[in-house]
Amino acid sequence: MGESVHTSTIAETIPGRERAYWLKHPLESEATLGILLMLPGFALLIIFLGYPFFLGIWLAMTDTTIGMPGQFIGLQNFADLLTDTIFHRTVKNTFIYALVTVPFKTILGLGLALILNTHLRFSSAVRAAVMMPWIVPTALSALGWFLIFDPVFSPISWLLKSMGLVKQNINFLGDPVLAVCSVVVVNIWRGVPFFGVSILAGLQAVPKELHEAAAIDGANAWHRFRQVTIPAIKGVVMIAALFSVIWTFADFQLIYVLTKGGPANQTHIFGTYAYQIGLAATEIGMGAAIALYMFPVLSCFAALLLFYLRRES
Repeated sequence: MGESVHTSTIAETIPGRERAYWLKHPLESEATLGILLMLPGFALLIIFLGYPFFLGIWLAMTDTTIGMPGQFIGLQNFADLLTDTIFHRTVKNTFIYALVTVPFKTILGLGLALILNTHLRFSSAVRAAVMMPWIVPTALSALGWFLIFDPVFSPISWLLKSMGLVKQNINFLGDPVLAVCSVVVVNIWRGVPFFGVSILAGLQAVPKELHEAAAIDGANAWHRFRQVTIPAIKGVVMIAALFSVIWTFADFQLIYVLTKGGPANQTHIFGTYAYQIGLAATEIGMGAAIALYMFPVLSCFAALLLFYLRRES
């Protein structure tokens, strides 16, 4: 009864022949309307995502440089990269960067979420403060860490010297090993709040009755955490980790501000090396090819994420 009243009310606003057709084919008309409403968003996706993506594929198969249109060379850029030692280092760095930082962010984020899930005074203010590393623009926070790692004015070096642990300032971003460790630490620092808040949302969705039933059965805190909490938040943790892997592979600002890929190309990842070759060295085609090497890996992680989300739903 309610549906017929609603349909007739809408039909009264549609004149003449269109009203009769709408009454006979309501589902078809709604589908058409839905498609029309989606067209503006679809057009924006084509303009701002589709066009740059396919343009990048085309540029990767040319020898285009800044100011010169270039010629079509097929897969030559991709073949040349296979013999590029710096590109080999870049691939290795990218995988190390992602596979080291994501587990640490997951573990520390879980610990942070467990702390925030307790009854803290001023809990809202604490949660807002915890999100600051994630909210602050990447370039700005990376610039702050750049000053912390400064070889002359670093407060870390000053503290270690005052404690007698070192005799001279430490060049964090000038030493290859320390530079890699530094960018890893900053990435972890920036990513932990995302994991913490995401997992906190999962923790607060766990029914208290499950913990109470487990406690009645004699389970201690550790067993309740392992048998009740972990299975309940497993989906949230998995989704957050997959998102983090995708973002870490595509990172650019943090490393570019801190090291620009140095020293001696030891901290390059796909984004920074593509920028250096494509814009700094003006080889647009080669830079696009470097960036496209990320596409298969990111596509696999994106497909895994979509599969997991669909399975969970």
